[in-house]
Amino acid sequence: MSLEGKVALVTGASRGIGKAIALSLAEAGASVACLSSREGGCAETVSAIGANGREYACDNHDPDAIERTVSQVIQDLGTVHILVNNAGVTRDALLLRMGLDAWEEVMSVNLRAAFLFIKACSRAMMKERWGRIVNVSSIVGLQGQAGQANYAASKAGLIGLTKSVAKEFGSRGITCNAVAPGFIETDMTGSLPAEMRDHVVQTAPLGRLGTPKDVASVVRFLASEDSGYITGQTIVVDGGLTL
Repeated sequence: MSLEGKVALVTGASRGIGKAIALSLAEAGASVACLSSREGGCAETVSAIGANGREYACDNHDPDAIERTVSQVIQDLGTVHILVNNAGVTRDALLLRMGLDAWEEVMSVNLRAAFLFIKACSRAMMKERWGRIVNVSSIVGLQGQAGQANYAASKAGLIGLTKSVAKEFGSRGITCNAVAPGFIETDMTGSLPAEMRDHVVQTAPLGRLGTPKDVASVVRFLASEDSGYITGQTIVVDGGLTL
């Protein structure tokens, strides 16, 4: 699954799953543009990658900032072959207590920004007649979750977006797929109650929480030539939890 000569852009690459994805793509030979919401946010990721890593700060709420950032990446690295929409936030609350601001913030970062990054990067992919788009969804987008109506809706929206993009861009040599992680050992899941973690371990057939590398390995496959006849699909990475 060599990615030599490819340029990848990974959003939310400062830590957790995004960092693991950026490192995995770089290990396969890609030059990787690592994006986060603040200056210096991806310093550790880029340091670990070395010469093939570049760091960019981008406000995912701002359409103009997204367009400028993608243009800068293309100017610096020549093009974009691979886009991984990984950036995401949570603002959990029961629906009756959820404010409109919490709804709109999650939808803006998790779904609207993905649409904008796809739109900005797809032009370069069309010129290359080759592209890989991978959207990081969640099992919550497949089955819902109490207290996460905003997050679940955004992640379900990513799956619908994935299917539509796959149909529109397939004739241009561009594939679009999603991965839906389950409970992965990250900062986001680190605050889970012990009883919830125990339930996952006891319920999932593989008997453990996932690691960022588990997700990154699937993304690397979907970003490679080896996945060239796969598009519009959602690959669940949850240790069998949702079976």
